[in-house]
Parts: sequence; structure tokens; C-alpha cells
Amino acid sequence: MDINIIANAALGPHMSGGDRIFIECARQWASSGHTVTIYVWEEGLEMCKRNNLSGPKYVVWSAAKYKKFGFALSYFMRTIIGMWNVLKLKNLAPGNEPVIYSSSDFWPDSLPAFLMHLKFPQAKWIAGFYLFAPAPWEKDSPYKGRRWLTGIFYWLTQLPIYRLVKNYADMVFVTSEPDVSKFITPKRNNDKIMVIRGGLDITPSEEYLKSNNVVPFEEKKYDICFVGRFHYQKGLLELADIFKLLYDEKPETKMAVIGAGPLESEFQKKLRDYGLERNIDLLGFRDGNYKYEIFKQSKIIVHPATYDSGGMAACEAMAWGLPGVSFDLEALKSYYPKGMIKTPCYDYAEYAANIIKLLEDKEFYRKTSEDAIAWAKEWDWVKRAEEIMDAIRKGLKNG
Repeated sequence: MDINIIANAALGPHMSGGDRIFIECARQWASSGHTVTIYVWEEGLEMCKRNNLSGPKYVVWSAAKYKKFGFALSYFMRTIIGMWNVLKLKNLAPGNEPVIYSSSDFWPDSLPAFLMHLKFPQAKWIAGFYLFAPAPWEKDSPYKGRRWLTGIFYWLTQLPIYRLVKNYADMVFVTSEPDVSKFITPKRNNDKIMVIRGGLDITPSEEYLKSNNVVPFEEKKYDICFVGRFHYQKGLLELADIFKLLYDEKPETKMAVIGAGPLESEFQKKLRDYGLERNIDLLGFRDGNYKYEIFKQSKIIVHPATYDSGGMAACEAMAWGLPGVSFDLEALKSYYPKGMIKTPCYDYAEYAANIIKLLEDKEFYRKTSEDAIAWAKEWDWVKRAEEIMDAIRKGLKNG
């Protein structure tokens, strides 16, 4: 199978869940003998290189010179440049099961993929659509107050993509069960809508947990750990409020924060206002062994997302034996059925209480930790990539 991945929306040093999915699937598919071509701009290429993705072929749609003009212009120019390059394509692996996979619903990915599908109708279009933008007026929207303009931009730009994907994509990848029904049409049944939670390389954590070097609970440096983009949806600002409640009960509590993004200065201001700077280590973006060392030194992973379709970062930590705490979002009921303590939305006091219970109740901690490890084992990337490829073959064969 010839797989053409459009990943033209990647931006910055961090990775989204959709980025992780396409990179790891591309790695496994290329190693299994499939021909994989990835269409990216300069920052997407750098991201792939950072993650040692060497099997696929790369086609670079150059747009770096527009980044200095700000996010909006860069976003639109990447879309236009991607579509223009698609128009110039002369062929697309004819006669060898060509597939087009748009790695996100963002315009720089989805619109060039849609145009490629129109130009080469023999190629099947698989659309990644991992998170529905909340309407800005919804009560659970993270885009409140000063964030309203960002929220309306996200919501309005996603509306036409949803229509295109629903009406023209041959298959759709989503990350949570509740989103499946939104893409069912008379021409598309459940076989063509796949729930993809993502995956993990569980080898390092399995080797560590079987070794004699596991850090004892009492000797771990951090009580809790957060990993994720510093984005409104991830609940970072809410985490500051939760940690303040936790600090009032247990002033010796320490937290590690791994990530980067636009909310960093606002988060730091909240920490200063609460007097929490000494209790929280801001570690920036970390990946691979650098991140694993923090997991070894942490007791609990927190996933305080206020609006989400899943989130892989928490399960990475769960593989190292860290039980999780989250809000009881609808998507997380199936995404994290065990190993993650659910808290009523958005009860900060109860969230802090759940953390304290894990820290103080050894048996409860042990059982939840074992559940976290067991659930993480279901996410092995080799197994997951094979399952996704099997689903693609089945879905496209039936279509």
C-alpha cells in the first residue's frame, strides 16, 4: 500500500496527539514494507527528524519565511502552498492501493488532502479528526473571556472541514467513541470510522519495572506530574487552582510540569500569586529518556483537561506505574476506563482530595497503579499500528 500523509500543520517544539499518531504509524508502516510519503513544511520535517523517523520519503512544502508574520498568516500560507503543490503533482502511485491520510482537521492538512483526493480519485482519503472545536458559548468551552476570539476562529474554521470530511472522506479517524456517530452517513458505516487512542513504546517502562532500580514510593521527588501542551483545553490554569488547594492541605507537596506553549507566562503568574514557585518545577518540553526520568521520580500523573477527546500523554506516564487523576469528561470514560480516577467536572476540591487519597492510601494507590500499567500495555505501538492497518484494509475493502 502507498500511503501519503499530509502533516503540514505541525508547529513548534511540542507534539500534539495527532502528530504522535502519524509519526508512530508511519514508522511501523514503513518498516512493514509499505511505501510512505510525508508532505510537510520545514517545522514538520524538523519534528519528524527529532523523533528519528527515517523510513518514509519526505516532500517539503516550503513556508518557513511566512512564520515571522504571525500564526494566522503562516497558517493560511501553509494551506495555500500545500494546495498549490498538490495541483502541480503529476501522479500519485497509480495502481498500488494509494491512500491519502490527513493527520489533522486543520486547514494545512485537510484542504490539501481533500484536493489531492479530488485530483486522484483512485486514492482513498482517510481524515484524522481528533477533537471537535467547542462552540464559544458552550458552558464547558475553554475559550472564555479574552480567549473568545481564539475560540470563535477555531470553531468557524473547523465547520467547513467537518462538512468536507463527513461528505467526502472514505474513512475517518477519531479518538473517542462519542465522536463516531457524528460521521455516520448512508455511505459510511462504523467500519469506516475508527477510534484511535494512540499508542506507546512500552519497552522502556516494562524493562524499568522489572529491574531492581525502581525508585521506592517514599523516595520519589515529585508527588504529581503534568505532561502536555500549555493550552486552554489541557486545564493548566485550573491545575494551579487545584494545586493551591493541595498545598493548603499538604504544604510539602511537589509537582513536575513538562510542556510548553502559549499559557506559560499566565501559568507562572498564577503560581507567583499563590506563592507556589518553590513547590513546582517547570521543566519545559521533554521527550524520550529525559521525560522517563521524571516519570521514575513521580507518584501520580494529573490530566486536568477541561475539554478533550482523550490525550496520550497521561497514558505514557501510566505505563511507568503512575495512577492518574482527571475530570470525568465524556470522552475519557472509554479512553481511560481504568487506572485514572475520575473527578466530577469541575470540582477542584474533589480533584485535590483524589490526589491526597492516592498519596495516603497505599492499597488504593497500589491497585490503581496496577490498573494503569495493565491499561498502558494495551497501547503498544507495534500492535496498535497493525490494528490500524487492518482496519484500513477492512474499511476500504468494504467501500
